Amino acid sequence: MKTPSSFTQGWLPRARRCPSAHFNARPNNEVSLLVIHNISLPAGCFGLPHIDALFQGQLDINADSSFEPLAGLQVSAHFLIRRDGELVQYVSCLDRAWHAGVSVFEGRQGCNDFSVGIELEGTDTHAYTDAQYQNLIELTFELMAQYPMINPTRIVGHCDIAPGRKTDPGQSFDWARYKQALVNNTI
Repeated sequence: MKTPSSFTQGWLPRARRCPSAHFNARPNNEVSLLVIHNISLPAGCFGLPHIDALFQGQLDINADSSFEPLAGLQVSAHFLIRRDGELVQYVSCLDRAWHAGVSVFEGRQGCNDFSVGIELEGTDTHAYTDAQYQNLIELTFELMAQYPMINPTRIVGHCDIAPGRKTDPGQSFDWARYKQALVNNTI
């Protein structure tokens, strides 16, 4: 396993920094949950600049008719892993990103308060890439080293904390592959 990178003020130096204004302070310093999501804009289209624009509050809703419902939406995640494996960070892990919405984990509501959100560029039905799994596993090890309360039992999909409302990362996400790599301590 690679030696984990160190964070600086909650920012991972190896990630491309793309700061979002859509965050606020955590109610405490606890980071104890990792939430995996998926996103593509427009749906099923990859490699476009629209995710960065959405998380930065600069999405041109006229760029695609499917963007109209996103007008004024204030949303963010801590990280995005693109199809080619590129890692982007929008919000410091010390702060609360707005990724989980109405959510509950182990009876505790408001998962944004104590979680880190990772978006995978993809959909529920498109297989994720090897580069994405490799970077997700590496990032997970880095987060677990930085935030020891995160462990494999505290890593969930958005679907797990918002059932009936969210389905991501979807049936295309290979949980067995991901969790096995964590257990085997391999990238």
